[in-house]
Amino acid sequence: MADGRRLDVPRGSARSLGSYLRLDPDAVGRFAEGIARFLGTGRFLAVQTVVVIVWIALNVLAVRLQWDPYPFILLNLAFSTQAAYAAPLILLAQNRQADRDRVQAEEDRARAAQTRADTEYLARELAALRVAIGELATRDFIRGELSRLTEESAEDVERRERKARKKREAAARDATG
Repeated sequence: MADGRRLDVPRGSARSLGSYLRLDPDAVGRFAEGIARFLGTGRFLAVQTVVVIVWIALNVLAVRLQWDPYPFILLNLAFSTQAAYAAPLILLAQNRQADRDRVQAEEDRARAAQTRADTEYLARELAALRVAIGELATRDFIRGELSRLTEESAEDVERRERKARKKREAAARDATG
């Protein structure tokens, strides 16, 4: 187009703050976690306690400085502002932790399912080995089979000898007869 507008970009009536301000969600999340981690430390509580004691001391003892004409209202405003920012940052950090916990739980479930499948496979393999071992010839079975074969071969030899004897006797009778 002649005026430089592109056809593949929708026309907007006014640009919002979000179009000018591009924030990386991970960077904001890391920042929120850092703040939440700091707010939960003893160091933060100690620093805040010292600031409050100094503030109260200056408002009570150094009346002529008068930066807070109504004592403690500005301190109350500072606490309210701190709480207004701290609560959403802590919630954001908790949401990120919940997301990490959810991913970890899914990985644990997948690992448990894989472990269960591996265990079932190994149990089947072990059962197959037990069956195969049960089908293996034992020493007593082999001895029994050898005895049976020895007896059968002895019977065969005896049968052959009887047949051979009968043939010899028949040949001897035919020769004499």
